Amino acid sequence: MATPAHRVARPTKAQTAAWELGAFLRHVDYLLLLATAALVAYGLYVLESVTRNDIAGDPDYYVFRQLVYVAVGGFLFVVAAALDPEAYRRVRLPFYIVSLGLLVVVLAVAEEVRGSKRWIEIGFFNFQPSELGKLALIAILAGFVAERRHRMNEWRTTLGVVGLAVPLTLLVFKEPDFGTSLVYGACVVGALFFGGTPWRHLAVLGVLAGLVAAALLWFLPSAGVEVLEPYQRERLTGFVDPDVDPSGSTYNVNQSITAVGSGGFDGRGVANATQTKFNYLPEHSTDFIFSSLAEQRGFVGASVLLLLYAIVVWRGVRIVAVARDLFSAVVAGTIVFALLIQLFINVGMTIGIAPVTGIPLPLVSYGGSSMITTLIMIGLLEAIQVRGRLAGR
Repeated sequence: MATPAHRVARPTKAQTAAWELGAFLRHVDYLLLLATAALVAYGLYVLESVTRNDIAGDPDYYVFRQLVYVAVGGFLFVVAAALDPEAYRRVRLPFYIVSLGLLVVVLAVAEEVRGSKRWIEIGFFNFQPSELGKLALIAILAGFVAERRHRMNEWRTTLGVVGLAVPLTLLVFKEPDFGTSLVYGACVVGALFFGGTPWRHLAVLGVLAGLVAAALLWFLPSAGVEVLEPYQRERLTGFVDPDVDPSGSTYNVNQSITAVGSGGFDGRGVANATQTKFNYLPEHSTDFIFSSLAEQRGFVGASVLLLLYAIVVWRGVRIVAVARDLFSAVVAGTIVFALLIQLFINVGMTIGIAPVTGIPLPLVSYGGSSMITTLIMIGLLEAIQVRGRLAGR
């Protein structure tokens, strides 16, 4: 029996792992990674400057806690990027059920804070299940759409997507958290659009959404049925007529517009930003942090922030195009659309072109749940990017 002159050595496990890691790293979207890191760093810089006078004797109170959230979110970002997107598809149903359960628990046992039940207190960390619900909703909708990719022109598919979103959305609306409910609605639109739903379906849903809004704001209240909380109704009324109650329901947005306008081209600096420094602008570390940034750093500082967001959105849209399957494409597209809507609502409410809803500015506003969830979402985008490139090489 002939013996070969030489044998080709089989690669060891270590060599295989090194090769796979190298292939993974070659296909990472580094521009998305750098833009995300820059947003987080810029957010910490903004948070430090707008909160240094908030806690007497502890100017780093908010920044220190935000750094903890960034560390946790960064770790989960790596985990999300390392996992194959198929893993999210397999666990989407239990993930969805757990999210529903957590939202029920919030309504049942959470402490009411300023008229809302949104958080479960864990030490110094207030966990907000509605943020986790965004991920669960995106995964369940993308899986549903992917399984029915040849039936997207059927109304039962469109209504099935809406039906899956209704329980989560109603529970969040009940907290009440109108802003996050709008983001959930954006997830529905994103999943339908990127899944290939006909335009006529989207148009009909748009009309129905308008009718529901009209019922909530006018028809039902006229019949004596109040669905919205009084402060929510006042906010929406104030959006339509900003001068209706300048010392009450429209105080926040009027102070916000003043702060943004006073920043001018290059800002007033930290010391001269009176709206923020003397707390005329409420919630300047969370809902209205963009207003404080504009007051302190002006048009230039706000433009830098928006440019970084634009890069994240641009790279996210590119990832949709390289996704290896419909599930991944719908997940990526829905994440990008939801982030874009959240950005528009937050910035819009600070300058008076959107109603005040209490929605955070992604990667910038103070808060652990939003920071961690957003970093997981971007990690998922990286996972889709890498697997898509590897599949298409």
